[in-house]
Amino acid sequence: MLSASEPGPPASAVKLPSATPPPPSSDEDFFSSVSVASTSSTSSPSTPTPSPAQPHPEIPISWPEDGALTLAWVDNLMLAFDWSSKNLSPAELPSVLPVAVFDRLILTGSKILHKEPNCVHIDKGSGLGPESKVVVVGDVHGQLHDVLFLLKDAGFPADNRFFVFNGDYVDRGAWGLETFLTLLAWKVFMPNRVFLLRGNHESKYCTSVYGFEKEVLAKYADSGKHVYRKCLGCFEGLPLASIIGDNVYTAHGGIFRSIAVTPAKRAKGKKNRKIVLNPSVSVLSLGSMEELLKARRSVLDPPWEGTNLIPGDVLWSDPSMKDGLSPNKERGIGLVWGPDCTEDFLKKLNLKLIIRSHEGPDAREKRNGMKPMDQGYTVDHEVKSGKLITLFSAPDYPQFQATDDRYRNKGAYIILEPPNFDIPVYCTFDAVTPRPRANPFYDYEDCIDSDEELDLAAMAT
Repeated sequence: MLSASEPGPPASAVKLPSATPPPPSSDEDFFSSVSVASTSSTSSPSTPTPSPAQPHPEIPISWPEDGALTLAWVDNLMLAFDWSSKNLSPAELPSVLPVAVFDRLILTGSKILHKEPNCVHIDKGSGLGPESKVVVVGDVHGQLHDVLFLLKDAGFPADNRFFVFNGDYVDRGAWGLETFLTLLAWKVFMPNRVFLLRGNHESKYCTSVYGFEKEVLAKYADSGKHVYRKCLGCFEGLPLASIIGDNVYTAHGGIFRSIAVTPAKRAKGKKNRKIVLNPSVSVLSLGSMEELLKARRSVLDPPWEGTNLIPGDVLWSDPSMKDGLSPNKERGIGLVWGPDCTEDFLKKLNLKLIIRSHEGPDAREKRNGMKPMDQGYTVDHEVKSGKLITLFSAPDYPQFQATDDRYRNKGAYIILEPPNFDIPVYCTFDAVTPRPRANPFYDYEDCIDSDEELDLAAMAT
C-alpha cells in the first residue's frame, strides 16, 4: 500500500482502449489480479502455481502492423507477462512473446536510447510544465510484480506524468527479462515521458554472474544467445544520468571525477603519429557536465582504468559520511565521496538534489555509519545546497536469499512536483504477495550480496 511522508494527490486511473479479447478498462481492473502489496516470503524452487481467475491476455503477442505501440498493446504485454509468470514455465515464454516480436521491440527501443545524450534533460523544452509530475524509481532487479504494482500505484506514464528509472532492471530476480521489456515498451510508446537510465547490472559482467544471462538462455533456449546479445546491445545505449527541472541530478551510482589529461610528447619527424593522452590520477576532483556528456558510454563493462572512467564512476560509486573523494576500494571501481563533495557538486552544477540508487539492504548492512535501507530510501547527506538521497525500489529484496532471516525491506519511489521539482515526496510500498514460485538463475547461496570484491579480470575479459 502507498504511504507518503508528504501528502500528495492520488494517482488517477488510466482508461484503456478496447481490444480482443477485451483488456481491463482501467489500472484497477488490470491490477485486480496482482495481489495486494504486502511483505512476501522467500520464493522456493517449484513449478509455477496457477493464478486466480484473471483477464486472459491476447497471446502470442504480435507486433503492430504500422509499428506504432498503443496503450492497449503495452497493457496487454504487462498482462501477458504477469499471467505467464503464474501459469507457464520459463521455457514457454516464446509462446507469449515470439523472438520476432522481441526483435522488433528491442531494435525500436535501442534506436531511441542510442540517440539520447549521456545525460537527458527533463525540462520545459521536453514538456515539463506546471501540471507535471516526475516519478523517480530506483533498482527493481527483475521483481516484475512489484514493478507492475509501482506503475499502478504511481499512475501510468502520461502527458503530465514523467518517469525516470535509475537502472538495475535485471539480475537476482526471476523476471529480469520481462521487467526490462515492460519498461522498454513504455519507452517506445512514450519516448519523451519515460527515461531509462543505466545501472551497473546492465553490463556483461554482472549479467553473467547474477543470473540474467542464464535466465534468458532458459527462457529462449536455442534463441537465447541471440536474445541475450540484443539485450546487451540495448544496455549500451542506456543514458547515464538525468537532470530534472534544472534542479535534480539522478544517476545509478552517483557523482563522477574530472578526467585531467595531458598530451604525451610527439617524437620528432612523426607528424602524423597519434597523440596519446595520459590521465592524471594524482589528484581527484569533481567532473563537469561537459565531461559527462563527452564520456563514451557504449561499453559493456565500464573500465576502471584509463581515460574513460566517468561511466564507471556514475554506475558504481557510493557515498560516505566522511568528507573527501577517493577511489572505491571496496568495489574496485568508481568513487567514494563525502558530504563536502555533495555540497561542491550541487554548487558546481547549480542543483538542489541528487537522487542515486545502487545500494539495497544487503549492501547497506555492511556499510558502517550508513543508514539502513529498510524503508526503500535514505537521506545520506544534508548540506547547505541540498540533499543526497539513495532510492531503492525492490521490496523484500533479494528475491532469493540464503538465510531464513530476510530483510523484508520496503521499496520506494519519489514524486517530484512543480514548480521547482526539487522537494521529494517519498512513496513506500511492500512487496506484492504471493510472489509466484520460481527457480533462481544464479547460485545465490555462494554469490556475494553487495556487488563487492569484483572480479576485475573477468570484467576485462
